[in-house]
Parts: sequence; C-alpha cells; structure tokens
Amino acid sequence: MDKFTNSAWFMRIVAFALAALLFISINFEMESDKKSLGLSTAPEISTETIENVPVEVYYDRENLVVSGVPETVDVTLKGAKSLLINAKNQRDFKVYVDLSDPAISMGDRTVTFKISELNEKLVATIDPEYAEVNVQERVTKEFSVEAEYNSSLLEEGYTAGQPTVSPKTVKITGAKDAIEQISYVKANLEISKGLNETVNSKATVKALDRDLNKLDVTIEPSSVAVSLKVSIPSKTVSIAPKQIGKAKDGIRITSISVDPKEVTLFGSETSLEKIDEINLPVNISKIDGDTELELDLNKPDSVQKMSLGKAQVKIRTEKVDVDEENAEPVVEEEEPETEQKQEEQIVEEKPEPEEEDEAAAIESKTFNDIQIVPVGIRDDQDAELESDVTSITLLGEADDLKKITKDDINLTVDVSNLDEGTHDVDLAVKVPEGVEWELDSKTVSVTITQKDEET
Repeated sequence: MDKFTNSAWFMRIVAFALAALLFISINFEMESDKKSLGLSTAPEISTETIENVPVEVYYDRENLVVSGVPETVDVTLKGAKSLLINAKNQRDFKVYVDLSDPAISMGDRTVTFKISELNEKLVATIDPEYAEVNVQERVTKEFSVEAEYNSSLLEEGYTAGQPTVSPKTVKITGAKDAIEQISYVKANLEISKGLNETVNSKATVKALDRDLNKLDVTIEPSSVAVSLKVSIPSKTVSIAPKQIGKAKDGIRITSISVDPKEVTLFGSETSLEKIDEINLPVNISKIDGDTELELDLNKPDSVQKMSLGKAQVKIRTEKVDVDEENAEPVVEEEEPETEQKQEEQIVEEKPEPEEEDEAAAIESKTFNDIQIVPVGIRDDQDAELESDVTSITLLGEADDLKKITKDDINLTVDVSNLDEGTHDVDLAVKVPEGVEWELDSKTVSVTITQKDEET
C-alpha cells in the first residue's frame, strides 16, 4: 500500500482529481453570480408598449407650415427585460419626422416616423408607421375682429349696443391655403343669462371658414378686450296722487301735492308706451289736519325698475262746521213776473256801450337757485352736473304768478342713455299751467364716469 501511494501515477491521479473539483466549483459560483446580477448569457426577451410618445417635427419654421403630423404615437420595444424597464421609465429616446431638407416641395406627402437615442439592443416598432402631411408656404395677414354675443341672454327689457373690441385687428399666421379660407374672425363674448349691466371682459379670437369651421392657424394676440354696453329704455312720467277713502267729519281736504312730481320708469319700449302716469293712492280717512306722508310708489308689473321707490305727499286741510259741510244749497223759488215788472226790467236792462276789454297785463317772476335733478342714473355710473342749480323766469298774469312757489317748479335732466364722457343735455322743465318760462341756458353740461369695481 505504501508502495502504491508513493508512486508517481498515484500523485498524478490525485492532482487531476483536485483540479477537476476546483474547476467545477469555480464555474458553479460564476454562474450563480451572473444570475444574481442579471448577466445570464441567455437574457429573458420581452416586449413593452409605450403609449403617447410625443412626435417632434423638424422643418423650416420661418417659411413653412406643416400640418397632418399627429402629436403622439405608440412605440413598442422588444429586448432584454431590464433594458425595456429602463427605456420605459426614462423615455430618453425621441420619435421625429424630418422635413428639414431645404429642397422639399410644397403639397401633400407621406413621411415615416423615425426614432433616435434608443438603446441599440432594443428593437422599436412605431404605430402608426407613417403620416400623411401637408407642407405649405407660411403666410401672415392682418384681419379685423368682430365681437359677438348671445342676445337672448339679456334680462327682459334690457338692450345692448354694438360691442367694441380692443385691439380691433389681429395678425393670423398659417398655411397659405388656410389663410385664403378665412371668412370670419370672431371674438365670442361669454355672458350669463339675465345680464343687466355693462360687460368688460376678454374673449378668445377664432378664425372661421365660410361654413363656420375653425381653421388651424396661429392668432396674435389670441384674445381681445370686449366691451358690451347694456342699458334699458326709460320714460319720465308724472306722479298723480289719488284720494281714497272719506275725510273725517269737520275736515275738508283743500289740496294734495307730491314731491317729486315725476318718476323715471325703466323697461321695454312697448311697455313704457302704455304708461303716462303713476297713480299714488292717498288714504284721507285718517287725516286730522295738515299732514306730510312718505308713501310707497307701486311699480307696474310691466316695468323693470323705477328711479324712485317713495314720494313725499303734502295734504292741506281746513276745519269746517259739520252742518255746513252737509248742508245742501237752498234754491229760492222765483215769483212769477208781472207785465209791469217785465217792462221795468226791460227798461233797466238797456244795453250800455261796450267797452273794450283791456288785455291782462303780463308780468314776470324770477326764481333763483332752482335745483336740477338728474334722472335715470345707471347703477354702474356716476353723473356730475357742471352746475346743479339755475334761475328760471316765469311769464304770466300777476294773480297766477303770486300763487307759484319754488316747489311748483321741476327741472330734470335725463342721463339714462349717456355714455362715459361729458355731454350737453337738454333740461326738462315742468311748471304750472298758464305760465311760460325762460332759461338763461336750456342745456346743462353733464359728466358721466364709470364707478370703480369693488374688489
């Protein structure tokens, strides 16, 4: 046995066996390490679809317009799973269409999508594979903008003027054939139902063809400022006090006056045409003497609003004897006239020479510092009069003039339909019947300003 173990062959066999075991052990460990690191010599092949990948288009943007290229495509990648995961997460590749050749011709053409910056070990398939595009000369042209709105959204009775636009023109850039198709350039003002005040807002500009289809063009500026003036027709009518009820015993109503004497109504023109005055019922059944009341004005159903909601009423009375108040006039019976009396009467009634009636002398009376009242001021405006008082001269018979006071004179100026700015407006004069009037100036300067919007 010792002889065999000490032989050279025995040593060779043992050495070979150890070498084989060492080789097998090392290879097993390397395979394990590769698998743990994903370095297997036979990697797992997989596919992954990445949706909505943006498409870039390369072309001469200063002189050309390209249409028809989709904004995104879907890309399917095939390759090692580890590479796919990295590509999907990073999205560090690009899909593009190359139309940068200076010699490219105008018109329709078919182009294929290309991909760049993708790992060379991955295979890509693009869906769709190609696109039908149109190449046109780039053109810029200036157009006027027309504002529009839905008039049916205005509150009943209100009207709107022609909307104004700022700026009035825009520059539109696009393909030559698209620019030639432009028939309308509209800025649609969005308003809400029941609109009853002036609107100042922004509106997006759109270019439309003759069939009102929106065109694919670039508009500068893309929005404009639109102002829509909304107002309501108005009419100034008198306030007519009407007695209701019966006065108490011993009280006689001598006069009823109202201040102010007029009110401005707002509503549709057809509704206002039917109204000439506003009746103000005054109940006299509880009046004991001279009284001043503040009474509500009843708004007609057809009217949207009134400039006043209340009016001051002055009631003047006098005390009378109850018997006198209820006494009926006594009519004395006439005795039959005898022939003698008739003859005497005829003698007494001899016509006398007619004298020419002297014309009643016309006199004048001047009232100073008569207040001028603006009516019809809109909620969103302020009205300032250059002078809110003036003098007026009344012409008439002396007896008539003596009875007139300042309270009987009413001067108003209607500002309901005035735009912002300064205007000369006619004065409306109301004086008692039977007298004429003269003014130094029949107009007054009124400045209309827009109220500041509340923040």
